[in-house]
Amino acid sequence: MPGRAGSGPPGRVSRRQASGTKASGDQPSRAEFGGAQDGGAACADWSALGTQIRLVVTDGRVLDAACRDLAAQLADVDAACSRFRPDSELAALDDPRRTGDAAAVISPLLAEAIEVALRAAELTDGAVDPTVGAAMTAAGYDRDFALVQPAGPPVRLTVRAVPGWQQLELDRAAGLLTMPAGIRLDLGATAKAWAADRAAARLADRFGCGVLVSLGGDIAIAGQVPAGGWRVRVQDTCGHPGDAPEGPAAVVSISAGGLATSSVTARRWRRGGDVLHHILDPQTGTPARPFWRTVSVAAATCADANAASTAAIIKGAGAAAWLGRLGLPARLVDTAGGVHAVAGWPAEKQADRQP
Repeated sequence: MPGRAGSGPPGRVSRRQASGTKASGDQPSRAEFGGAQDGGAACADWSALGTQIRLVVTDGRVLDAACRDLAAQLADVDAACSRFRPDSELAALDDPRRTGDAAAVISPLLAEAIEVALRAAELTDGAVDPTVGAAMTAAGYDRDFALVQPAGPPVRLTVRAVPGWQQLELDRAAGLLTMPAGIRLDLGATAKAWAADRAAARLADRFGCGVLVSLGGDIAIAGQVPAGGWRVRVQDTCGHPGDAPEGPAAVVSISAGGLATSSVTARRWRRGGDVLHHILDPQTGTPARPFWRTVSVAAATCADANAASTAAIIKGAGAAAWLGRLGLPARLVDTAGGVHAVAGWPAEKQADRQP
């Protein structure tokens, strides 16, 4: 089950008072706490993978080196897993000359990413499915989101199930992937969260300090935990901690595992009279019908948390009960703005909510 697999317990969350720093830009910009030159905490923010990156370390003396390390890791993930780069390894799997079910040789990095995607599909009963690539393109999400036109002419979407993750055969040890010709993969539902887990663990091991990695709100922690835990704001849309949130928001503390938020409000666009978003229901190949506008989940890993939060958006009315059965702490915001906490997510007092 998501949150019960992997090392460590399901993510632990508690309510905290708001705190944060503001930084932005494509190049890392720094903020320091308690004297970073003497080993206090420090953070950096920049953009990569089409999203906002935040790195926080408990020893500010290693921040610059950790930023370089993280940037290199993310560049490798992008080269392997991007659906939008024609030179990526994932794009090469769309070679029109490929016929039948011939096995493709893939790198260890892409094999690991696909393995995580297949595991997410299995653990969510197919709600999170990596074979949505063609349907995602048909819906208009065919390039980096910053380049997607916010409005355009109507598109005709065909309601049909995506090919299905069961048609993929991965031999990770041999580095071989077998799938029918014509299937297009999209690892967007799992790759960033997996990359956050991978990076946080590697950075903590290399630098020997506490690390928080946030890739577009997919958060993984590793190493030393600050007193009181890592304080994280959850909200409807991505934003810097120093900016006022839009819609319902709260600050919680996490001390283990990862936390992820999925939303239908952040990445959406209009085609004709229809508002589309990036979370597709594999059963229809179209954007999931909005029931929850935001779901945040804490789990043993960020990858598990993100699989569960994405699946919850797709599962709709049954999501809260599903998350409760899994024992995953979660915060669900319905389309009217009502907040629902399940499985031990801390209850919110009105005074704790962000304006």
